[in-house]
Amino acid sequence: MSMNNGITLFLSLFFFYLPKLLDAYDPVDRFSINCGSSGNFSDGDRTWTGDINSKLLSSSPSSTPVVAPASTQSSSTNQPPYTTARLSTSQFTYSFPVTQGPKFLRLFFYPSSYSNFHRANALFAVHSGEFTLLKDFNASLTADADADADAGEKGYIFKEYIVNVDDGQWLNLTFTPNTSSFPNSYAFVNGIEVVSMPFDLYYNSSIPNQGFTFVGTTQPFSLSNNTALETDYRIRVGGETTIMANGDTGLLRKWDGNDYDYLNPKSSYTSLNYLNPKLDFSIIPNYTAPEELYRRGREMGLNATFNKISNMTWEFLVDVGFTYMLRLHFCELSKNMTDPGDRVFIIYIAQQVAEERADVLRWTKQKGVPIYKDYAVHVSGNQKRANISLQLHPFSGNRDTKYSDPFLNGLEIFKISDPGTKNLAGPNPDPIQVPVQQNPVQDLKRTNSSGTTIIGVVAGVISGVILISIIAFFVFKHKRETKKAKDSRSTTDGTSKWGFLSFSTTKTSKTSNSSLPSNLCRQFTLVEIKTATNNFDDVFIIGVGGFGHVYKGYINDGQTPVAIKRLKQGSQQGAHEFMNEIHMLSQLRHLHLVSLIGYCNENNEMILVYDFMTRGTLRDHLYNTDNPALPWKQRLRICIGAARGLHYLHTGSKHTIIHRDVKTTNILIDEKWVAKVSDFGLSRIGPTTMSKAHVSTVVKGSLGYLDPEYYKRQHLTEKSDVYSFGVVLFEVLCARPPLIRTTEKRQVSLADWARQCWESGTLAQIVDPTLKGKIAPECLRKFGEIGVSCLLDNGTQRPSMNDIVWMLEFALQMQESAEARDQHIIGVRVVAGNDGDEVGRKDESDDMFSSGTSVGHVSGFNKSSEVSVTSSSTGEHSYNKESDRLFMSGTVFSEIMDPKAR
Repeated sequence: MSMNNGITLFLSLFFFYLPKLLDAYDPVDRFSINCGSSGNFSDGDRTWTGDINSKLLSSSPSSTPVVAPASTQSSSTNQPPYTTARLSTSQFTYSFPVTQGPKFLRLFFYPSSYSNFHRANALFAVHSGEFTLLKDFNASLTADADADADAGEKGYIFKEYIVNVDDGQWLNLTFTPNTSSFPNSYAFVNGIEVVSMPFDLYYNSSIPNQGFTFVGTTQPFSLSNNTALETDYRIRVGGETTIMANGDTGLLRKWDGNDYDYLNPKSSYTSLNYLNPKLDFSIIPNYTAPEELYRRGREMGLNATFNKISNMTWEFLVDVGFTYMLRLHFCELSKNMTDPGDRVFIIYIAQQVAEERADVLRWTKQKGVPIYKDYAVHVSGNQKRANISLQLHPFSGNRDTKYSDPFLNGLEIFKISDPGTKNLAGPNPDPIQVPVQQNPVQDLKRTNSSGTTIIGVVAGVISGVILISIIAFFVFKHKRETKKAKDSRSTTDGTSKWGFLSFSTTKTSKTSNSSLPSNLCRQFTLVEIKTATNNFDDVFIIGVGGFGHVYKGYINDGQTPVAIKRLKQGSQQGAHEFMNEIHMLSQLRHLHLVSLIGYCNENNEMILVYDFMTRGTLRDHLYNTDNPALPWKQRLRICIGAARGLHYLHTGSKHTIIHRDVKTTNILIDEKWVAKVSDFGLSRIGPTTMSKAHVSTVVKGSLGYLDPEYYKRQHLTEKSDVYSFGVVLFEVLCARPPLIRTTEKRQVSLADWARQCWESGTLAQIVDPTLKGKIAPECLRKFGEIGVSCLLDNGTQRPSMNDIVWMLEFALQMQESAEARDQHIIGVRVVAGNDGDEVGRKDESDDMFSSGTSVGHVSGFNKSSEVSVTSSSTGEHSYNKESDRLFMSGTVFSEIMDPKAR
């Protein structure tokens, strides 16, 4: 063979095998379908094939899918597969002839208004074999929510699943419109991709003895081939750019380069960047992840001499009710690390220890060897979605490591299908708003026929005239009846006189707003409320109680989110509380009181509209929740805010206002973590004369929070709120409900149990475990004093809310001073903190009062309030004061500067 022929053969073989050499894995099955089109198209990552006349597509004989281009396209979606779509009001199926084994199944959606298909009516399910991938999927809601969260997404939707196909089977993908509930619904899809993958990529780990467990347990966990996965996140940590599909290992995955968006709190952690190091894929296959993933990363930048307590925390929003697999990618490339033990750190997932001693070099034996670790965690809760947190902490054990510097290269999070139902479908996001002028169902019924349109207009005009006449008749009749009723009604007939308040609780079947303060808050029509909630759609519900449902809605053309409380119809008590809350809140404005925007009292509907509190109730962040545990100082600030709100109620108006239902579910938190007292339906005006120290009234409130003095004697004072607030304080400290009926008798009541622990010097033992080691001892003493003083049996001995505000502020100062001095704090073991604080070491006992000194006498209350708590030999406490402050600085009070309706 001549040299020229040899060179020619070499070059031919080189260029023939070059694509295979660049790809670490060559998929046996690879389909990229551009739905609703014909011919082939390329987007730089893939070559798309049209499905017109394709044998892959089958549909029901009653309907043929409609092919139509999107009516509007953004620049980011003006390319395959988003330029065309396949749509149908009947079920249709794609069937892919594939080999045995796991497959990536990717779906591409671009919700838009297509010819004869309104955007809002896309509501459908997607099944692959026995797995439910999407159920009642509202594409427009999902796209709008995604676009609102990330404007760069431009409203398109990408879904990636992993399903296993047994030998001899086809991969079937069925789209089913929800026509049984919504006759005008349809299903659509813009693009479909099926790519085969190695069986050991996710189902069976390629790492010998890699088995993993549920976080927080010793229960082993493995993925069987009869489960399906949905990719929730695939992140390139520390990378500034995204690794696109053509940069992957032949599997066409995309690795997002935006991990900074998920960091909480944001911080300038060090980005790792190693230029073209030699990587050794001796533990995991080279198709596991692209090499570029392991050349970048993020670390804290601390060494063995660190003294700043911190961590790296990422938070990822996921659907509740599912188990998730987290895969963490590592590759040690730092020149400072040479031997196992040089870099050790701790991994927390969902505030639980996942890896007590993470040591990448101990796992790999040498540098430059990529490796991953898998973990499983279940996310539960009563909300639609919750955060999974990943926290990497410096190792602070025996100081036997040179560098306690956490780092990470990449992260993947997969939702695992429910083993019983084979379901992967999550809920739809909250709707934004459907304007009154737009009714998608009615729009679809319109015809282009000019004759029909004219007939419709004429009929509409005639109907309108008749309707207006009928309305005018009833309005005239109603006014006459109302006038007669007013003339014959005495002030004691359903009317209450409350000093600055006066209202009627007479029930009517129509609008009854004449006595309500429309000049101080907005009066909504029922049409406006239905528009704001999409006709009280269940997907809007954010809370349920004995009073009825609370909806999230949008007013002002969808620009303003609000909370809408819809009281149950037909309740006389509900009507009284409805009127009461309107008159209370319309007269009050304060930073730490929830603002009433308006109300609706029409057609027997009693509806209240408030500012929307983004972070929900205080209880949502204490227990029975998937929300991250609140840091101690943040809890203190929330308590201070709530105390200021109650103090304003007690002293900021002409007459004392007693809330009467103070509890953690009635303390709401806005997006800036500002606490606001809410729910004034049970509130009462306090004594209006100097001769009376209490109000005699029927006992109302919530069990576990009720003032025993009020309960026994039916004497209501502002100190009844103080008692309830004392229960709240211990709820905040201990993260447990006020009543637990299933526990031993002495622990059933939190108020009683906390007082017993205080008196015995064991209060530190019942502190929320996530706070152990994070509360300065002097701050805990002060906080305990405040709580116990609020729970005194004799109401006159309890502090005023004014004094509570000052004492809580003093407790916060004590905590901050202790941290500034870097004092030792209560320590038991390292626990992940939401605010980045790490616990100290086990230098003191759990029992902060175990020294044997008497705790009968405690002092140190804020001098400005001139109060103290003492304990006699009998254990009884007394509260002494010279005078209660009736007013505080302007930072506490907020008057109604603008009395106009909002």
